[in-house]
Amino acid sequence: MRLPTALIPLRHPAFRLLWLSNLVANTGMWMQNTGAGWLMTSLAPSPLMVSLVQVAALLPVFLLALPAGAMADIVDRRIFLLATQAWMAVCALLLALLTHAGALGPWGLLALSFAIGAGTAMSSPAWQATTPELVPRDDLSGAIVLNGIGFNLSRAVGPAIGGLVVALAGPEATFALNALAFLVAIAALASWKREAPRSSLPKESFLSALRAGLRFVRGSPPLRAATIRACVFFGGLAAIWGLLPLVVRKGLGLGPEWYGLMLAAMGIGAVIGGFMLPALRGRLDRGAMVVAASLLGGGSLALLGSAPHAAVGLLAMMGFGFAWLAGASTLQAAAQLATPPWVRARALGFYQVATFGALALGTALGGWAGEVVGLKLALAAFGAACALGGIAVRHMSIEAIPAPAAAPAGASVAPRPEPADPTLAPILADGRHRVLEVTRYTIDPAERRAFLAAMEECRGVRLRGGALAWRLYEDVAHPERWVELWIVESWTAHLREEERLTEHDRAALARAAGFQRGAAPPEAARYLNVMPDMLR
Repeated sequence: MRLPTALIPLRHPAFRLLWLSNLVANTGMWMQNTGAGWLMTSLAPSPLMVSLVQVAALLPVFLLALPAGAMADIVDRRIFLLATQAWMAVCALLLALLTHAGALGPWGLLALSFAIGAGTAMSSPAWQATTPELVPRDDLSGAIVLNGIGFNLSRAVGPAIGGLVVALAGPEATFALNALAFLVAIAALASWKREAPRSSLPKESFLSALRAGLRFVRGSPPLRAATIRACVFFGGLAAIWGLLPLVVRKGLGLGPEWYGLMLAAMGIGAVIGGFMLPALRGRLDRGAMVVAASLLGGGSLALLGSAPHAAVGLLAMMGFGFAWLAGASTLQAAAQLATPPWVRARALGFYQVATFGALALGTALGGWAGEVVGLKLALAAFGAACALGGIAVRHMSIEAIPAPAAAPAGASVAPRPEPADPTLAPILADGRHRVLEVTRYTIDPAERRAFLAAMEECRGVRLRGGALAWRLYEDVAHPERWVELWIVESWTAHLREEERLTEHDRAALARAAGFQRGAAPPEAARYLNVMPDMLR
């Protein structure tokens, strides 16, 4: 039987195993979030304190996702994920025990929510970076959407169960069930037979990996665009997370089971959106999809704030869920497709730092606005900000970098320098010496403009590969002579450049080499900074 288009990635066994375990773990997290949000309405029922529950869960991602991404790129991701899941299981169990004993106050709830959020922050870049390992590239976009469907399916089931559990057994029961859900994820990770990528080079140090990740982000326009547009999208819609419990309890006068149903309605809308996205992608490109999601999400937020009845609130939450899934999965797919494997967790960590920072800020501002102007106006204002912001940044392209233009006739491959002299091996190995790399070109001055365009592509290749700085110089006496210079932080970093090149990068370097005039290829050389302590 042919699978529906949205479910095709599940044909891959490893992806299916981890997807199902994530579904269970996320269901547990949504049950806990429901219990924690409702518990705070009893411990400290102000809009600000209720919104701080979500801030405590989101803020760790802003603080930790980037270093977590660097760690996930330089250690075994499977072991790393096992450790983070164990940490969250212990924190969830402690939260359950303290709540059951009546020893948990509002600040204790925030502290443990922060601790569990720290585990989420540490694990999230690694989870996302594993997806391209589990499915072929042709199924990657579908797998990312399916991850979104799974997350939102858990959002539909988890809060509904959580609301009933809170009503029947109290919030501590949701915390205990969350701890059990993490054990399911641990079991799935333990059975995953991961084939770690191999390299003849030594592992990067933590700080070196962190710096290389930031340099990649600086050299990747599609990733930067996806990050900025995600901040606008998530920041505008963030108010719902802090204000929804109060909309249900005070605005609509309903109980905890209705809070769970509201979140479940959002999850249902997201699941519907996930199944419709393959058809929508045939009509809208990624940028237009994000704009449409911003408009729908902003309108749904305003409708929720003015809802006179629970039925209208449920409808608004379904529309919100549809918009959230469409925007989030599209932006995340753009970020994933813009990053090669060697830096994927770091780049996604940067993406999460920015987006979760926007979420945390938006949630806190939403709570403040709810106190100052009331729930209705606060939600309307944030909805308008999301819609107008999405339109304002629509010019920022989140599509993959286009392939380089065809190289001139007679194009050669990128130049390769001579091997290093063996007598310098001890100096090259100590890692303290920066390397200056040089490529000299002789071109036809009539092709100057086309050559500069090709070198702009080379600049992106060098910066994404780890260059600290890049320059291009023209000989003032001989305009046919050009020198490309870039600096990397060590000899090992230079050797890693070759491993980090994608097919697109190689094509860009070959195009630049194709402008070389004469039979000889461009001349490449490397120079070692032998006095690093004096020059730094």
